[in-house]
Amino acid sequence: MDVPARDLIEAFQTHYATEATPAVYRAPGRVNLIGEHTDYNLGFVCPVALELACYVAAARNAAGKLRIYSRNMDESREFDTAAVGELQPAGDWSDYVAGVAVMLAREGYEIRPMDLYIDSRVPRGGGLSSSASLEVSVALALLDGREIDKVALARLARRAENEFAGMPCGIMDQYISVFGRRGAALKIDCRDLSFDVVRLPEAVEIVAVNTMVKHELGGTAYRDRVAECQAAVEAIQRRHPDVKSLRDADLNQLDLVTGVPKMRARHVITEDRRVEEFVAAAGRGDLWEMGRLFVASHHSLRHDYEVSCEELDFLVDAAVALPYVYGARMTGGGFGGCTVNLIKPGRGEEFRETLHRAYRERFGLEPVFYPVKPSDGASRVA
Repeated sequence: MDVPARDLIEAFQTHYATEATPAVYRAPGRVNLIGEHTDYNLGFVCPVALELACYVAAARNAAGKLRIYSRNMDESREFDTAAVGELQPAGDWSDYVAGVAVMLAREGYEIRPMDLYIDSRVPRGGGLSSSASLEVSVALALLDGREIDKVALARLARRAENEFAGMPCGIMDQYISVFGRRGAALKIDCRDLSFDVVRLPEAVEIVAVNTMVKHELGGTAYRDRVAECQAAVEAIQRRHPDVKSLRDADLNQLDLVTGVPKMRARHVITEDRRVEEFVAAAGRGDLWEMGRLFVASHHSLRHDYEVSCEELDFLVDAAVALPYVYGARMTGGGFGGCTVNLIKPGRGEEFRETLHRAYRERFGLEPVFYPVKPSDGASRVA
């Protein structure tokens, strides 16, 4: 049993005043190496699951209720299991839990009276998919040992976020949280939901850097980008009805699109190509080409997709100016959150000190650094 699980069992027993030993479930956060804002366009992504994870301790109770406590929020919620189907969004963190319960009930799973104790090590608002790791770990806890297909699990968790929490995300975050592979990235086809294992070169250190900002524009802008991509598809479809998503489009068809949707489509089409090129470069151990693709991706996100911000741009520019950094880019939805960096092994401490000093001097903020070590996907821990 790992330390977080042991700690969680003790915390569960204290909080619920019980001697019962709960089951503990873990679902990781993620860093997307490349392939940003392509998943809801049914394209390609290349994420890794993180060692940072959301843990849920769960045991049945005799109260006839679904009782939930979040250590991170220091808040509790309680639902009548017989009325789960009638739950409505509350507009807070509990929507991700309630949404999973609602989706499981819709699939015919009985929601059993249970106590859940949630402790997430994935930073909220950091662009490392804290919501998906919460959804997946809660789903495993509520399933209470009942079997579910892994793709069905990822889809169910995504529906909780789309239909209940109200965020129109793609499936990448939930998918990698379920399917993560230790020591490797996954190239995921977001249309047929298949994946290829991508072995990363050993001679590289991957570090995520949290800007510690999350601009409020992010929520509405995400929905805008989804709509703008759909507008681009509809413009292309008038001449090419076989184009069902931007995954099917090519750069030659951009002349059929005008204005902002054209910029969004250009990013998605070129980003899908960059994923393919990144995987090929990783296969031959070409770290400088992998880094070049990182930077090209960031520039596209900054100028064509317009989801970067001053803090992200500063961290990327400061990183790529260092001779031992192969490349850097924003990762996640944008408007704050994290960058991901490819650096030469043994230079991690120097990298952290240099960026920490420069960022603090520029913004008066303390960035947080996370070593990126690809981990396995969700499972029961204890």
